[in-house]
Amino acid sequence: MKYQEQNSSEIKNKIKKVKVAILPLGAVEAHGPHLPLGTDNFLAERISEKLSNKIECLVFPIIPYGQVWSLEEFPGSITISNETLINILYEVGKSIYKNGFEILGIINAHLGNGTAIKEAQRRLFSEFPEFKTFNFFYPDTEKIIKEIRETKKLHKNYFHADELETSYMLYLAEEYVNMEKAINGNPIYPEDIEVRPIRWTEFTTTAVMGDATLATKEKGEKIIEETVENIAAIIERNM
Repeated sequence: MKYQEQNSSEIKNKIKKVKVAILPLGAVEAHGPHLPLGTDNFLAERISEKLSNKIECLVFPIIPYGQVWSLEEFPGSITISNETLINILYEVGKSIYKNGFEILGIINAHLGNGTAIKEAQRRLFSEFPEFKTFNFFYPDTEKIIKEIRETKKLHKNYFHADELETSYMLYLAEEYVNMEKAINGNPIYPEDIEVRPIRWTEFTTTAVMGDATLATKEKGEKIIEETVENIAAIIERNM
């Protein structure tokens, strides 16, 4: 169920029954020539929709902006600060709790949001320790990704507009993908990328971090379905 489609006279009883709030969180940023700026938003929203078919939950409207400092210099990217995102997540989370929800699952499709999510979770836990919050970013999919991907992992943490993310989009939002423009972006990451702030424009002109030409809908389906199953299992264990 979508939260915004409910009405005020019925929502209280529905929350008592459902108890689980799902909050999609994305970003607006460059994703190469073949994917839209709103890729992370489409992924977060549609994973949330699939999750709602697995468990009883209310899906909230997406928070469409994230912290994209690293890609800020690419045309079209829109960024907000960690401080702003922390406050948004905390304030929205607090309101969700006060409406009677017991569990909040944040479906995050942008790695750069992770720091803000964790800090917002800590604030919420400090104030409302009984309120369970979760940050879901393709949880427990390492094994299936290793089995499916054809390309070498370029970096231990980063993937972007590559074989994986493009496959996710082909499965979840194929109408926004232009595979004729897909490229093999194979950047050389700076050796000190983990220890200093680096704009991605220093080492890539496309924001494509891998071979997007190898993406398929079938790969995306296997990983996304595993993602949804894993999220559902984690939430159900905590209900």
